[in-house]
Amino acid sequence: MANVTDLQTKYSKLAQEYSKLRAQNQVLKKAVVDEQANSASLKDQLKQRDQSLRKQEQEMDSLSFRNQQLAKRVELLQEELAASEVRSKKGKGKGDSPSQQGLQTQSIFNEDLQKKIEENERLHIQFYEADEQHRKKEAELRARLEKLEGDAEEHQAVVDGLKTKYVETIERLQSDKARLEVKTQTLDREAKDCRMRTEECQQQLRRCQSELNSQVKQSSSVIQEKVPFNDTKLSDYNSLNVPSHNRRHQLKARDVTNQALSFIQDLVAALLNFHTYTEQRVHIYPLDSSIEPISPLNQKFSQYLHENAAYVRPLEDSFLQLYQSITEDTVTVLETVVTLRNFAENFSSYTHFLQKILPYQLKSLEEECEAPLCTAALTVKNRELQGDMKKVTTVFEKLQNYITLLALPSVRQDAMPQSSTSAVFTQLAASLHCLHDAIKEMSKHYNQKAGIEQELPTVTQKLRTTTECLLGSFGSLTSITGKIATFFSNNLDFFTSPGYTPKGCTVSLNPLQAESMLANKKKAAAYIHAIKT
Repeated sequence: MANVTDLQTKYSKLAQEYSKLRAQNQVLKKAVVDEQANSASLKDQLKQRDQSLRKQEQEMDSLSFRNQQLAKRVELLQEELAASEVRSKKGKGKGDSPSQQGLQTQSIFNEDLQKKIEENERLHIQFYEADEQHRKKEAELRARLEKLEGDAEEHQAVVDGLKTKYVETIERLQSDKARLEVKTQTLDREAKDCRMRTEECQQQLRRCQSELNSQVKQSSSVIQEKVPFNDTKLSDYNSLNVPSHNRRHQLKARDVTNQALSFIQDLVAALLNFHTYTEQRVHIYPLDSSIEPISPLNQKFSQYLHENAAYVRPLEDSFLQLYQSITEDTVTVLETVVTLRNFAENFSSYTHFLQKILPYQLKSLEEECEAPLCTAALTVKNRELQGDMKKVTTVFEKLQNYITLLALPSVRQDAMPQSSTSAVFTQLAASLHCLHDAIKEMSKHYNQKAGIEQELPTVTQKLRTTTECLLGSFGSLTSITGKIATFFSNNLDFFTSPGYTPKGCTVSLNPLQAESMLANKKKAAAYIHAIKT
């Protein structure tokens, strides 16, 4: 219990650490989103600056073209000026008025040319200043963008580290949870066994105390009355001519049923673990349901596996009723054990459950074979496991048939003669050995498959833990089926022995005669007790 408490404390600490990491993860995610938004804004600003630069370059090209036009016009004007000077020199003798007109025209051209030159210089200065300012702004924006991108990469690295740590923490917690579940189930089973043994011991103690008190009273009465003939022993079980071997038969039947109940409880626990861990594996491999949805076939398979307790637990409950119905005051033969019929019906229901999930088991293994990383060796092991599962289901069908036959006499007493009963018990013992061999073979193949899977590069800690739990359930199944087969074979003589016989008679009583005999014994004992009092 101390280990369980330590594990629970460790689990709660890990859960608190996980909550803190998750809160930090949210803050970092928000910071990354803000930095990404700032980066996008800066990229938009850079884009606008580029557009402005292109616009200014277009204006510069336009001004350059206009400048060329003005330069051509200046050349033309200079040519015209030169021509007019030539003409003015030739016509000096004609008078001063034309030369004055030429000078005026030249002055106008010079002023216009000077203005155009000044305007062109001013435009060149403005363009240079705008280009320098744009380059500086672009350099600043690029430096800021690089810094933001570096910060974003650092934040992303922190987020990735936290995510990896978060996944590892979850896998470790799931591993601890699986181990705790296995340990809890083991402790529950041990506690249940202890309670049953305690209850049985208490019943035996009360029975012994009652018998001792009765014997003390009888002895005291004999001593006081000093009767020469002591008839006070008539209430004893064997004083009414009931053979002692019939009583031994009842005690043996109860002891054998008690042992069988213990085996059935272990078998039920092993089957529950096997089906539960198979369901967990379906959600992990070949696809992890926490990352991507599994196939519809595996979803249906998982749904059926989740219902396993409704078929497995009634086996233990009905056999417990069978054990409780066998007492020292009853006649235990196939014709009187009515509760065996309930166990047979529940065993039939579980066999139908195995038949229902068998196609899904086979198809699920086919999906594993179709996985990209499935090697040839894994495919071979999956094929062997498919054959093993078919064989185990077939053996359960045989066991169901034999148990149903043994339950028939409690419905109709002449349903099966004694010779056939012995044959059915013999075949049942052989089938139990077949079941042990089949599960042992399946366990061997699964161990080999697990060894190959461990070498795959994509195997996760979650899959390793589930596989270990599955191998543990296979080991439990192999052990308990072997114990059941050995137990049944060792007690086969008792199962095939004849029923109750009266003293001095070699013919067995039928159940009605045996019940009538015990009823008369009880009446006689009650009559003697009434006479004594």
